[in-house]
Amino acid sequence: MPAPSAMPAVSPSSSTSQRVLWPGFVLASLGAVAFSGKAIIVKLAYRHGVDAVTLIMLRMLFALPLFVALALWAGLGKPALTRRDWRVIFGLGFSGYYLASFLDFAGLAYISASFERLILYLNPTLVLLLSWLLFKRRVTGRQLLALAISYAGVLLVFGQELHLQGPDVLLGAALVFGSALSYACYLLFSGEEVQRLGSLRLTGLASSVSCLLCIGQFFILRPAASAFAVAPEVLWLSVLNATACTFAPVLMVMMAIERLGASLAAQTGMIGPMSTLLMGVLVLGEPFTPWVAAGTVLVLCGVWLLAKWR
Repeated sequence: MPAPSAMPAVSPSSSTSQRVLWPGFVLASLGAVAFSGKAIIVKLAYRHGVDAVTLIMLRMLFALPLFVALALWAGLGKPALTRRDWRVIFGLGFSGYYLASFLDFAGLAYISASFERLILYLNPTLVLLLSWLLFKRRVTGRQLLALAISYAGVLLVFGQELHLQGPDVLLGAALVFGSALSYACYLLFSGEEVQRLGSLRLTGLASSVSCLLCIGQFFILRPAASAFAVAPEVLWLSVLNATACTFAPVLMVMMAIERLGASLAAQTGMIGPMSTLLMGVLVLGEPFTPWVAAGTVLVLCGVWLLAKWR
């Protein structure tokens, strides 16, 4: 580190601002990597013969107390929820966490973790397209170019997956794309409620609703006696998924947004697909080919350009 006299002159406020940003970057990076680990854990659990309905129930069962505690803590001293609030929370919990999570888990049975993360990373592009379709918001030519670059990357990896894993990839990609679309709807319609309730309180409440829906779905579709009739490894992986890859990254990303702002936190989250790709190769033994590398670069470039040109 250079001596103080050799350092560029900055104002005290600028220097302080730069130092304050570091915790935000660390939190955003750790949150992105932790979120990415979810796909790896799901793929590992599938090796023990568990199905998507049971696996997502276990994840949400272990996460439910944490999200309930978050909702209660974030709601201390806040006004009571109205009937309208509860209706909106149920709708957001259904689309943003229950449906998105279930489709994602189901899709991971057919595609690689790396490809899944690339599809989910299309969320900003889907929000833009939904805004144009539903609210007639203007889309510029440069934004369309960014969209084209991102989807070209996904199509490139899709072709590689189809070649390696067969026609089931189409079903898996459709399920995960449905997950991304469902979560994009959550992002699009949650803005007003975030302002009313706060991000942490809304996340805790909507996630709690999702947990209850996933648990209820299991008891409708599966016999109750089979809830814990799984390999011990599945239980431990589900606990890890619920804590380290679900609850903890939610808090880290929210704290990062408070320190960096949503735009900068989102750009830092671009390491997510790269970390999934790396963990997929090292932990799952997934193939790393030039096609996967090129597709990943295209998706990341497209999302980065979309953030820059919005």
